Amino acid sequence: MKKEAVPASGPVATNDIALELARGRKRRILMENLELWSFVIPAGIFIIIFNYIPLYGILIAFQDYFPGKPFLAFDGSTAWCGLKHIIKFTESIYFGRIVGNTIRLSLLHLCISFWVPIIFALILNEIKALTFKKFIQTCSYLPYFISTVVVAAMFITFLEPTGILNRFLSLFGVKPKAWLDSSTSYPWIYTLIQTWKSFGFSSVLYFSTLSAIDPTLYESARIDGANRWGQMWHITLPGLKSIIMIQFILAIGGILNSNTDLTLLIYSPATYETSDVIGTYVYREGIEGGKYSYSTAVSLFLSVIGFTLTFFANKLSNWLTGFGLW
Repeated sequence: MKKEAVPASGPVATNDIALELARGRKRRILMENLELWSFVIPAGIFIIIFNYIPLYGILIAFQDYFPGKPFLAFDGSTAWCGLKHIIKFTESIYFGRIVGNTIRLSLLHLCISFWVPIIFALILNEIKALTFKKFIQTCSYLPYFISTVVVAAMFITFLEPTGILNRFLSLFGVKPKAWLDSSTSYPWIYTLIQTWKSFGFSSVLYFSTLSAIDPTLYESARIDGANRWGQMWHITLPGLKSIIMIQFILAIGGILNSNTDLTLLIYSPATYETSDVIGTYVYREGIEGGKYSYSTAVSLFLSVIGFTLTFFANKLSNWLTGFGLW
């Protein structure tokens, strides 16, 4: 009489059970975090559509592209030109001026605009009157939400020969001046506008980091006799060190970038000597001049340099402080 086959039990069955448990755990985690995924997925789709898919257009940086032609023709009609446009840019008479202006404005940002939100957050953190503190914070955020066009129009009005600034200075015998037509004044005006518009919103990151510092550390410091300056130097600043370094790395990586929108609104041919930057040059050559391949090659070349600077700044930060982007 034949015996019925008994299902095998052993490593195979054990592996199946473990695999099923793992799948169940993943499904449970997914369902528990469904609300969070509902926020992340649309943002991810947005980034893919508007940040990654357009990268296909980088191909025209290595072509003599003409509008209407496909970026990549499989019939051999694509006019490849290699690094022609990048070499042309580096040999251009404008290369030194626009790169120098961009770096100069970025260094002013690093020296002034970068530190203002940090100092503002440290000062406001010492204010104990909660109502006054919230009022100042709210007021500091408002300029960020004003359109760049409106901000530019405001400062153009303030700085024109009949504007508020010249009227105020005339009380002290100073002659009216077209400040925005002065190439020496432009870098400082640009930095002032950038700082005023963004310092409040940029400080949010530092405020959130300060709120995460353990209050018992301050209590212990006070018991040990530390004054407010000592508490800030030994507790607050070390607590901000990681986020400051990360922001600094990003600023180094963007040293060849500038606020092109603001520059286009307030600069003029009279100030090209100090105001013409890479973004405005690419705009004139690409949008106004129709040199799409050339302007794409310039942007790609400088993006590669920016990534390289970010990479080495991150390595240096990890070596010096132990903090970095990766």
